[in-house]
Amino acid sequence: MKHAPRKRFGQHFLTDTSVLDAIVRAIDPRPGEALVEIGPGLGALTDPLVSRCERLTVIELDRDLAARLRKRTELEVIEADVLTVDFSALARERGQRLRVVGNLPYNISSPIAFHLLAHVEAIADQHFMLQKEVVDRMAASPGDKDYGRLSVMLQWRYDIESLFEVPPQAFDPPPRVDSAVVRMLPLPTPPALDAALLGELVAVAFSQRRKLLRHTLGRWLEARGFGGNFDVQRRAEEVPVAEYVTLAQACAG
Repeated sequence: MKHAPRKRFGQHFLTDTSVLDAIVRAIDPRPGEALVEIGPGLGALTDPLVSRCERLTVIELDRDLAARLRKRTELEVIEADVLTVDFSALARERGQRLRVVGNLPYNISSPIAFHLLAHVEAIADQHFMLQKEVVDRMAASPGDKDYGRLSVMLQWRYDIESLFEVPPQAFDPPPRVDSAVVRMLPLPTPPALDAALLGELVAVAFSQRRKLLRHTLGRWLEARGFGGNFDVQRRAEEVPVAEYVTLAQACAG
C-alpha cells in the first residue's frame, strides 16, 4: 500500500538515484560497521546501505513505516523519537562507535544535531541530508554571514564539511528549500571544558550580533568577575571557535 508523506513528521522522501548513489559513495559503508540510519522512510537510502554493510539499525518514528521495516531480517528497527534514543548505550551494545546517517526532518534538524553532540564520544562520523541553510550555518567560518551559535557549538567538537547540494526535485514531495549533504567528523577529545558554560557564553555573545561584544559578552564577563584578557571590541561573528573555547575554559577555571 502506498504511503502518503506526513507533514507532522516532516517527511520528504529522497527519490533521485544519482543523489542516493552520491550519498552512499560519501559514506562508503563497510561490512561489520555499526551503521545507524535516522528516518529511513521508504528505504531509498536503506537499500543501498544494506547492500554494502549487510546489517543496519534504523530509527523510525512513523509506526506504519516501522512495521514495514520490521519485515526485513537485515534491519534492527528502533521505533522511537530520535531525540529519546541513547546513542551511547547503542554504541556499547555494538561494541564500537557508530556511523550515523540520515535524511533528517528539517523541522528538528538542529535539535537532532545537539542531541547527537551529547553522545559524540560514541560516534565515528555523521552524514546527513539537511536544509542547505542549516548546513551553511553549521560549516560557516568566522566573518561569514552564516557564522553563529550553531557554527560554534558544533565546530568545537566536529570537523564539518558541506559535500554537495541537492535540489527540491530530488524529493517526493519536493520541499520548498534547497538541501545539502554534510559530513561531520568528531574531533579528538578537547581539554576539559564545561559544555553548558560554553553554550551560555556563546548564546550571550550572539544575542545581539550587530553590536560589539562589550555590550553583551563583556557585561556577562564583568558580572562573573572575569579578570583575563579578551577583546570585546569585536562582533560575535569575528571570534574563532578556538577563542570561545579558551574563554569558556578560563571562566570555568
